[in-house]
Amino acid sequence: QVQLQESGPGLVKPSQTLSLTCTVSGESITPSDYYWTWIRQPPGKDLEWMGSIGKEGSNYNSPSLKSRTSISRDTSRNQFYLQLSSVTPEDTAVYYCAISKRLRVPPRNLASEFDYWGQGTRVTVSS
Repeated sequence: QVQLQESGPGLVKPSQTLSLTCTVSGESITPSDYYWTWIRQPPGKDLEWMGSIGKEGSNYNSPSLKSRTSISRDTSRNQFYLQLSSVTPEDTAVYYCAISKRLRVPPRNLASEFDYWGQGTRVTVSS
């Protein structure tokens, strides 16, 4: 069983950078076999793909967030990271990490295209 766990601050002030970590644990996986993805869901809205990091380390980002999003990984620690800069209250959401062996860019059905998900972490942007 593979488990993903998001971690990071639950409250971020406007204009600051939101930083989250996703730690993958459980049965042994080969990091290079997976795409690593961040997804969020603002209150009352649909899931939104933010971006992914590919098997070779290449990045795929949502055009709407590309200028503010940085996704990286440390395969030796089975962790990957999200940084979202210049946050506003509109960035308030539950943030999820997910991994999959395949990736469509952009994903068409977020609820079904990923093999494993974290439980999500709620981030509020407020002063």
